[in-house]
Amino acid sequence: MLLLLAYFLGIAVGLSLTAPPGPVNSVIMSESMRSKVHGISVGAGAMTADFIFFVIVYKFGRLIPETYLHALYIIGALLLFYLSYSVLKSKSSQRTRGGNYAVGFSMGITNPFQILWWITVGLFFIRSFHILAIAGLFSGIVIWIVTFPLLMNRYAKRFEKYVKLFSFIVLFSFAVYLMFSGISSIAR
Repeated sequence: MLLLLAYFLGIAVGLSLTAPPGPVNSVIMSESMRSKVHGISVGAGAMTADFIFFVIVYKFGRLIPETYLHALYIIGALLLFYLSYSVLKSKSSQRTRGGNYAVGFSMGITNPFQILWWITVGLFFIRSFHILAIAGLFSGIVIWIVTFPLLMNRYAKRFEKYVKLFSFIVLFSFAVYLMFSGISSIAR
């Protein structure tokens, strides 16, 4: 019974990690209007980054130097500026499913929120709960990256220009915040 509870706790934590509005969900939303598979590809790329962070945190814990995190802030900000512009200006994405996977992966691997989540909450989660909780966490991520694009593909097309505008605002805002955080962290 406790193992089953650990698994469902993992699902809840996985959904809480992936469901909040943010840069990855903005691109998933935008790409899902093109096709469900394109949206899922973005999510799968971001989930791959989560898996890499899980392995790093599991193996190395707190050994990630802070200076690398600050550089990732700036790289992530530049990526988000580019993506916000491309979401707003494009009539339809020209990326392939593989290209969307790469976008999701690059956003996930440079996203300081994702990195910090794994270094803090993820580290605690790994140390405190059974491996089934980790399996549940990734199950929750899979549930999100499949159901969210399906819902967006079905319902968001009617509101395409508003979805694009919302995606642009979220991506651009995150880019400004990341750039500010990266520069101010390096300046300190």
